[in-house]
This record gives sequence, structure tokens and C-alpha cells, in this order.
Amino acid sequence: MKYVVVLGDGMADRPIEELGGMTPLEYAKTPVMDALAAVSEIGLVQTIPEGMKPGSDTANLAVLGYNPRDYYTGRSPLEALSIGVDMKPTDIAMRCNIVTLTEDDAPYEDKVILDHSSGEISTQEAAQLLEAVRAELETAMYKFYVGTSYRHLLIWDRGQVIDLAQPHDVLGQKIGKYLPTDPVLKDMMKRSYDILVNHPVNQARKEKGLNPANSLWFWGAGTRPALSSFEEKNHKKGAMISAVDLLKGIAVGAGMKNIIVEGADGTLHTNYEGKAQAAADVLLKEGYDFVYVHVEAPDEMGHQGSVERKVQSIEYLDGRVIGPLKEKLSASGEPYRMLIMPDHPTPICVRTHTSDPVPYLLYDSGAPGSYSWKYNEREAKMSGNRVDKGYQMIDYLFSGQ
Repeated sequence: MKYVVVLGDGMADRPIEELGGMTPLEYAKTPVMDALAAVSEIGLVQTIPEGMKPGSDTANLAVLGYNPRDYYTGRSPLEALSIGVDMKPTDIAMRCNIVTLTEDDAPYEDKVILDHSSGEISTQEAAQLLEAVRAELETAMYKFYVGTSYRHLLIWDRGQVIDLAQPHDVLGQKIGKYLPTDPVLKDMMKRSYDILVNHPVNQARKEKGLNPANSLWFWGAGTRPALSSFEEKNHKKGAMISAVDLLKGIAVGAGMKNIIVEGADGTLHTNYEGKAQAAADVLLKEGYDFVYVHVEAPDEMGHQGSVERKVQSIEYLDGRVIGPLKEKLSASGEPYRMLIMPDHPTPICVRTHTSDPVPYLLYDSGAPGSYSWKYNEREAKMSGNRVDKGYQMIDYLFSGQ
């Protein structure tokens, strides 16, 4: 038996007036998922434990079977694992986004955050910007590391875990009241603007009509993680396919194989087909039992507030990942179970994550049923099926031995 999770990050949403009161998942043309729903179990699952922040970190840990209350030590330490930073017990890791702030004569505190991803800046461009920051700001106590696209890392030696605002929660707002209370971190953010605002990379981006990446933003502080082995825990040999450092870091911590797909970049135009092929290969050619296929695009489109592009990202997931992967697995004759779900909602109306339960679809190639469901939030709720502890979903997936 082979096992697959296809995770559409932030895919769940709320009804949208311009879509006739439907969610993007409900509105999107998803013939593959709807056909699967007709022979599958659907329902709702609560991935975010009560009282915890609704993040991709806690939610994806839960989907992989790790209770966030037991295993979560912060988002950035997981990303540090992916980048290859060997954290000391006294280190604090922080996410270091390169964001877009308004460019005017207003004091730094009065600037408005326009884009948490700087127009999904390329890693190559971001690395040049981070190098300029490193030359001015890095010390023995504060070290910068290049990640992917706008997502980078700061390691604070003998630091503190402090509460820091997530940039995607501050979109369209003046940043003053959301800046760090720690004076050094706040000063580094302010100085980064002066370093980056006129950098040649940003001058070139503005000439092309792209958002400049003109300030650092620190968030997601945490300590070194300690995940138990996925294989020892589940008796399944597992692999991860993701363009996002967070998911790669979870895989490193859990002892899973990380598969790098050329052209997979976490954007709307990622290499969907490459992810599907890589998933099929690791299961059917390399003999792995389990693969986790993570697609970031629906979440990014939710943060951008783009209804059209979020719908498009869901349609791409359906037709360019799930469809081809299902065909390859079915053609192999190997029995398999496939779980399709988001990690959390990223509703267009708020442009950030929420803790609402998300719809799941569980397909078993050897146990076809006959239902009238389609896969979306509304019908998942109507099914009456509900899993209250998201970290139990992986056991549910593996229960079909």
C-alpha cells in the first residue's frame, strides 16, 4: 500500500460575494477532486489546536502526525533545519522576511506594509539584498542566512523568544505598533530600509513595475526543535516535496527524504507537473511508502487578496498535480490511499490565516464508494464527518493497511 498527502496550503476560504457566495475551492473547476469525492470520504478536520496561532508551521506538523502542543518550538527553527543551520541550545531563530514598505518621507514607524513577499522576489535577487544587509548589520551575536525567495533567517546567539508580529497580519497598516519591542531588532529593521531602499536590485525592480524589497521583517522566533523520526513513529518510509523551507525543515527534523524539484518555487507558476512526477517516482521507483506533496500557491494568493489567482492555483493543483499523480498510481496497479486537504484557511477577506476547520478528502483505490459529494468546505461540513484533532489524520490515512 502506498500513501499520499496532497496539501494545498491555505486553500480553504470563506464564501465570497463576487463568486456568487461560493468559496474559491467551491467555485474552481476541479473535475479530478470532484470525481474522487464521489468515491471517497470527505469531512472537516481541525488542524489548529485551540489557543495556538493558525500558522503553516503548527498546521503542517499536525497533518504529519505531530501534536503541535508537544512538538512546536517556533517556525523559524524548522526553517533553520532546512537551510542547514546547526542551532546551539542557546540560539534563537527568527524568520527574516524581505518586505515592501511604502517609500515616502514619513518616519519608518509611519510606513505601511504593502507586500509581505516583495512580489514573490526571486531567491537570486533576495540573496544580493541580504548580502548588503549582512555587510552592515551582521555581528557575532546576529547572523543572517539566505533562504528561498523572500523567506530568510536570523540567528540570535543567546537571545530570547519574544512575541513578534507576522507581516501578513499587518498588510495595509502602519507598522509602528507592530515593530519589535527589543531595541536591537527594531533598529536593524529601520536600518535595513536605509540600506535597501536605493539598492540597484530594487531600482531595477521598480523600473520593471515590480514591488521593491526594501525592509527586513523579523518574526516567528523559537528554539531548536526536536521531532521524533517519522519512520520510527509510523513504520513508513516517507518523503517530502515542497519549495518552502518550513516544510523542508520539518522533513529534516523528522528524518524524511527531501525531494528538490527543479522549477518548484512556491509561486503560482511553480512546477506542478514536476511535483507530480517526483511523487510517483519516489513511491513507485524508489520504494517509499509515503509522500507529502506540498503546494504553496493557494496560500500566497490568499495573502495577496487575489480571488482570480487563488481560484487558478486550486485549478492548477487539481489538473496538474492530483490528476497526473492519480493516473500514474492507478496505472501502476499498486493499491494506494490519498488524502487531499489544506493545512489552514487563508481567506481572501482577511488575507491571513484563520483557525477554522478545513475540508479533507480521503480516497482509497481499493475501496470505492458511491456518493454525491463534491470536494469543498460546504459539502465537507454537510457530510457530518469531523476530526477534532488534526494530528490524528495521519493515523486515519495509514489505517487502510
